[in-house]
Amino acid sequence: MIKINLPLMFFSTLLFAHQPALALSDMQMQEKVLKTRESTSQPHMDHSAHDKAPDQSQTFHGVFYGFLPCDDCDGLKMTLSLKQNNNYLLVSQYAKESSREFYEKGKYTWDEKTRTVVLTPRKDAAIRQFRIEDEGTLVQLDSKGAPMPGNQESYTLRRSDTVKSRQVHIH
Repeated sequence: MIKINLPLMFFSTLLFAHQPALALSDMQMQEKVLKTRESTSQPHMDHSAHDKAPDQSQTFHGVFYGFLPCDDCDGLKMTLSLKQNNNYLLVSQYAKESSREFYEKGKYTWDEKTRTVVLTPRKDAAIRQFRIEDEGTLVQLDSKGAPMPGNQESYTLRRSDTVKSRQVHIH
């Protein structure tokens, strides 16, 4: 009796061992049928957009620091945070005895052709523009998008990961 059951047990073991392979190929076949069905039912879909590079404006972000000149003060400490969702926060502090900080929030746009970042505030404030020198450096422009008068290095903001210290000293 054991001799008769032994081949039956061996055959059933082989059958169960091959079952996951059959199930996997069955799943693959279902996926193939589904893809074919989608492509024939939606021939007007253009999937070439998936191959395009991501929008660089979505990757241009960070925290930028600088100490800029000021007409009626000793200088202006500026921290600009460009966030991934195209929101910005600009924190300014005049070089005076008071340590009061001024906050400005809004949206920013990034133009690769003109290499500029334009800050549009939420409240009634002037639109600001910066020229992109490289991924870690912004240079402030005037209200018309022209370079500021004088030394351009004085109007530079540097991204936090490109400078050794995050501290900007006000004298």
